[in-house]
Amino acid sequence: MAVDLSQIVKAYDVRGVVPDQWDETLAELLGAAFARVTGATAIVTGHDMRPSSPGLSGAFARGAAAQGVDVTEIGLCSTDQLYYASGALDLPGAMFTASHNPARYNGIKLCRAGAAPVGQDTGLTEIRELVERWSESGAPEPAAGGPGTITRRDTLDDYATHLRSLVDLTSVRPLKVVVDAGNGMGGHTVPTVFAGLPLTLVPMYFELDGTFPNHEANPLDPANLVDLRKRVREEGADLGLAFDGDADRCFVVDERGEPVSPSAITALVASRELARNGGKGTIIHNLITSWSVPEVVRENGGTPARTRVGHSFIKAEMARSGAIFGGEHSAHYYFRDFWNADTGMLAALHVLAALGGQQGTLSALVAQYDRYTGSGEINSTVDDQAARLVAIRAAYEGREGITLDELDGLTVISTDWWFNVRPSNTEPLLRLNAEARDEATMTKIRDEALALIRSS
Repeated sequence: MAVDLSQIVKAYDVRGVVPDQWDETLAELLGAAFARVTGATAIVTGHDMRPSSPGLSGAFARGAAAQGVDVTEIGLCSTDQLYYASGALDLPGAMFTASHNPARYNGIKLCRAGAAPVGQDTGLTEIRELVERWSESGAPEPAAGGPGTITRRDTLDDYATHLRSLVDLTSVRPLKVVVDAGNGMGGHTVPTVFAGLPLTLVPMYFELDGTFPNHEANPLDPANLVDLRKRVREEGADLGLAFDGDADRCFVVDERGEPVSPSAITALVASRELARNGGKGTIIHNLITSWSVPEVVRENGGTPARTRVGHSFIKAEMARSGAIFGGEHSAHYYFRDFWNADTGMLAALHVLAALGGQQGTLSALVAQYDRYTGSGEINSTVDDQAARLVAIRAAYEGREGITLDELDGLTVISTDWWFNVRPSNTEPLLRLNAEARDEATMTKIRDEALALIRSS
C-alpha cells in the first residue's frame, strides 16, 4: 500500500513520530528521492543525538548512494554545522533532527548546495510525491553507473575555525559564561567553538541525550530557562547562553539572570555586522521584532528590510537583497557570510565579543538596544481564525492615527504601539505579539487585543 506523507512532510522539513509515522525504510526512500530531485552527484548528511538519528541518517545515505550519489557523512553535528558543511563543500545536505520536539520525534532539514533551503515550493513536494509512489514499487535503479560511495568526514574543527574567522575576538576580556545545552548538540559544539577564548565555561546538561532528561531543549519557553537563570546568579557569571536541541538557536541571559530579548540581540549583532561592512548594508528583520531593530539599523548606516515570519522568507529575502544579516524574534540569526543560513553559535560569539570588548555588564550593554516593552508571544485557541482576524480589523479600521498591515496576519500600528496577530499554520491558534513605549500602554493594548481574539 502506498504511504501518505501529508502528516510528516511540513512546509520546510520532514518531521514526525518514529517509528509510528516514519522509519528507516521511508528514510531510505527519502534519500533516493532527494538524490533524484536535486540531481546531485554528491551530498552531505549529519544527525543529532536522538536515539533514532544514526539509523535514519544511515538509511537515507544508503538510499542516496543506491542512486549513484556519493555521500559524505559528518555524523554527530548541530544543524548549523551541517549548513557549514553544505556551504564549504558546496553540496546538498540533510540534517536529521527534530530540534526541540520530544524524544519520540525525528525529522530532516534539507538544503541544496550552499545551504540553500529546500521547502515545499523548492523541491520538498516533489520528494514527497516520489516517496509516496515508490513506497509500493521501491526506488528505481539509476539510469547509469553503479552505486555511490559512503564516507565519513569530521568537520567540527573546520566549522569552529570558520565561525571564529567571522568575529574579531582578539580583545575579549576574561568572562565567566554558563551554557545550558539542554542535552542537545550544543554540548558537542560549544567546547570546540569556544576553545582558546579567555572564558571560564560553566557547562550545564552537556551530556548528549535525546531523551532530554533535564528539561525540553526549547529555550523559547521560559520554563526551560529557569535552571540557567538560577545558575548564572549562583556563579556570579557575566552571562548565560541556552541552545535548543539542534543548537541552531541561541538565547542569552544577562548577569542578573534576566533573559535578553532576541530583538535586542538582533540589534546588537546588526550594529556589529554593519561596522564590519563599512557602515553599509541591508539588515532583514521579521515584522514582530521590536521597533528597536530598524531604529538601530538606521542609526548605524544600514537599511532595514521587514519580512514575514519564517526562515524561508528570511533566507529568500537575504538572497534577493544581498543582506548582510537577518534576525527573528525566535532567536534565529542569519548571516550572509554563513551562506545566508542561521547560526545561533555565531550570534553567541558576537555577544561574547561585544561584552568582552568593554568593561560594563551585559544588562548595561544591551539597554541601548532594548527600548520598548513587549508582550512576548501569546497563543490563543480559537474556533475560526479568519473570523477573529476580520473582527479585529473591524475594531481598528478607520480609527484616527491607526494603520493596518497584512504582510503576515494583521498588524495594527499606532504612533506609540503596535500589535500583530498571526494564525498558526498547524494548529487552531492565533499568535499575538504587542509592543509599546511603556509598560502601561503595552498592557492596555495587549489586553484589548486578547479580548477581541478570545471573544465568542
